[in-house]
Amino acid sequence: MTDAFTTRRTLLAASGTLVATTVCGLILPARAQGVAPTPSMRGGSNNYLPGAPIVERIGGGGFWMTGTVRRAGDGAPLADQRIQIWAHTTEGNERDPWSHGATLTDANGEFRLEMPQIVPAFGQPHGHLAYDSGDFRTVFLRPVMGSARDTSLHADFVLEPA
Repeated sequence: MTDAFTTRRTLLAASGTLVATTVCGLILPARAQGVAPTPSMRGGSNNYLPGAPIVERIGGGGFWMTGTVRRAGDGAPLADQRIQIWAHTTEGNERDPWSHGATLTDANGEFRLEMPQIVPAFGQPHGHLAYDSGDFRTVFLRPVMGSARDTSLHADFVLEPA
């Protein structure tokens, strides 16, 4: 009687485990959900100057703008993508050509550009970034800093084909 009871219990437990894992999706193959593209932000294109040159640094530096660029869908990093950066800084305002510069992403899809300290414009310390190279849809970002004392700002792009 003990053997039949143990066998029945084992069968029921195994069946329950099979049903639970199937319902939870553990037996089915994993499916990529896809990485959604980054939408342009309102106000991101303010004072945009097409064709800003690729530079080693904007002005005297001291502040770091960093971020990543990935492809929509699979999230793969995108190398050699041009990102333009501009801001109201201690050395100029958003309209000044010398407050604009561009950089390229590295093999990991990361970018980094040194620039002067960002200062508040209209009460908010913020930067402007744009992907505008043409292989993917143009995206403008306008991230706001947590504090005017911050010495870096990070922004991520997920791009979809043009």
